[in-house]
Amino acid sequence: MCNTCGCNITPGNRPLVLAEKPKRGLTTVSVLQNLLSNNNHQAEHNRSHFDAAKVLVINLMSSPGSGKTALLEATIKRLGDSLKLAVIEGDLETENDALRIQAQGVPAYQITTGSACHLDAHLIHNALHHISIEGLELLFIENVGNLVCPASFDMGHHRNVVLLSVTEGDDKPAKYPVMFRAADLMLISKTDLLPHLDDFSPDNAKQNLHNLANNTDVIELSAKNGDGLDEWITWLQAEIAAYRLLLDNQQPLRPKVQQDGQLLHEQTDKSKFYPVL
Repeated sequence: MCNTCGCNITPGNRPLVLAEKPKRGLTTVSVLQNLLSNNNHQAEHNRSHFDAAKVLVINLMSSPGSGKTALLEATIKRLGDSLKLAVIEGDLETENDALRIQAQGVPAYQITTGSACHLDAHLIHNALHHISIEGLELLFIENVGNLVCPASFDMGHHRNVVLLSVTEGDDKPAKYPVMFRAADLMLISKTDLLPHLDDFSPDNAKQNLHNLANNTDVIELSAKNGDGLDEWITWLQAEIAAYRLLLDNQQPLRPKVQQDGQLLHEQTDKSKFYPVL
């Protein structure tokens, strides 16, 4: 994917590319490295804003159709007014998901990326001009549906949560290790469908995750019938408490950003976006 899709260039960082003046000896790889460096700098800037507001930011990642928005809707209903939260949505096109969240009475802002298959720190920074984080306790970033690139970009968030739907196959952690190595929590979603599927084993999915040397927690849940939602809410509350304790002790909380994923993006051929002289 990264060799052809041009996913390093997003509406957020495109001005940085256009601002570069071509000069002899400047390679595509060095341009991409500069983009990643700028992204990481912007991510730290974003995180400083989140930490000043004491809002925990969770990056939700999965393939398309794994149930991220449905999970957020169910989470909002389960929490009621006990927790102040907002959502930043990422999709290539449409504002459908943001409208679904807003219908639950929660602030939501939609980022449309065009062709970019992930969100980055610049896009999140731009979104913060449209959604207030003051008074929030929790901010969800629902990333673009993609099991590769979102895990490679720090946006200033604190935790990565990866959804694996029972309709996808229990071998996905083995097939997409960059994404699942980055998980601070794996959610096995749509478990209400398990009685109708004989080729998905939650135990196999967990083992494939743990084979990546990631012993993070796994929660099985269904946004449709509510199974597992209490455990999910408990995890969120514990993470907020742990985050506040770190802030009190002036200790940072940063996500797992996969270096092998960043290397893929540094080595991508993006000459169609930038001339190599």
